[in-house]
Amino acid sequence: MELRYVYIFFQLIAFLFAISIHESAHAWMASRCGDPTARMLGRITLNPLRHIDPVGTILLPAIALFTGFPMIGWAKPTPVDPRNFKNPVRDDILTSVAGPASNFLVVMVTVVLLGLLALTSPSAHYVVHAMARNMILDVNGITPLALMLHQLMVINILLGIFNLIPVPPLDGSHVLRHFLPVGALRLYDQMGIIGLMLLLFFGGRLLGALMFPVVGFFNDILARI
Repeated sequence: MELRYVYIFFQLIAFLFAISIHESAHAWMASRCGDPTARMLGRITLNPLRHIDPVGTILLPAIALFTGFPMIGWAKPTPVDPRNFKNPVRDDILTSVAGPASNFLVVMVTVVLLGLLALTSPSAHYVVHAMARNMILDVNGITPLALMLHQLMVINILLGIFNLIPVPPLDGSHVLRHFLPVGALRLYDQMGIIGLMLLLFFGGRLLGALMFPVVGFFNDILARI
């Protein structure tokens, strides 16, 4: 199998894992804060079938694969009933940021694993450094594992940052909305999916400016090992 197809396959696996851990984190935190809704619906799971959204999990990733656009998207929203929270504002913010936080936790784990992998042999060191510097890879026995870990790192960075953007209904909006006056809040909530679609289809430069420096930062860490 050509490396290009392996790369696409690993991208899809990494994306499904990233959205699954993201939504599971939302559900887990909501449960910890007093709302059992998502937990009772079986959303604290890494099974991607529980989290698939037709547009965010299937259509957008498919477009990304064919256009070269960054692999971003979303899963089926985790159901949350704020009326069950002990502290509605604090717990809504904690539940919202738990998803991106889980993605960045995965990033840190994959960076450590890639760093350790690079130290195991000269060939592994070469593969990790080549990926970190966007160089052409020579395929060897360690390449699939390194490629999988690197894709997990990159896609979790992209999803973590994307979901922190304060555009409804992304997670970042659940933080910002608590600091808006009532009049502005009503308009802000009405932006909804329209604002998100505008961001996706016309905000490519903004997304790139937010995401790629962070990817570059972690790649630079790997390149220095």
